Amino acid sequence: MNNKFDALKDDDSGDHDQNEENSTQKDGEKEKTERDKNQSSSKRKVEQFWRFYSHMVRPGDLTGHSDFHLFKEGIKPMWEDDANKNGGKWIIRLRKGLASRCWENLILAMLGEQFMVGEEICGAVVSVRFQEDIISIWNKTASDQATTARIRDTLRRVLNLPPNTIMEYKTHTDSIKMPGRLGPQRLLFQNLWKPRLNVP
Repeated sequence: MNNKFDALKDDDSGDHDQNEENSTQKDGEKEKTERDKNQSSSKRKVEQFWRFYSHMVRPGDLTGHSDFHLFKEGIKPMWEDDANKNGGKWIIRLRKGLASRCWENLILAMLGEQFMVGEEICGAVVSVRFQEDIISIWNKTASDQATTARIRDTLRRVLNLPPNTIMEYKTHTDSIKMPGRLGPQRLLFQNLWKPRLNVP
């Protein structure tokens, strides 16, 4: 068909079934091509991420107090962000020496969409502290118990955690309310900081 209007002409030749079969076959080829493009795009994104990640310092190699955040594009690692405000996070406290392996397994599971919860995962944080390290994974909807349970179970599996590992789920609204923790202090410190001018 050279002319795009040829398909609109009446065809009395009786080949309608053949045309429908060809059309269905073309639709199937288009879907396969689209699926292949998406897989290729995902593969490129993972490769690009891995090129970046391979040059980063691993959490276990850091000293002192440090946090790594990995969140989806457009989501800020803040409780107040629209994607996070109704959500929560699973928290796992690790003994020193495990953070690098667990962090790598976690982010690869996120990139590989192993959690099977759609768009529910917002991001992850690894916090390096003096006596322990903390890994957390943030999700959008704290009230969805089935989804939070699936995230917990997948997290336990991908990190290969022993059955007796304590995992805590905390909603972001609880984190904000908690006095003496990072919520109010962080907001307080943000509001107290003012640049100083050197005036003679």
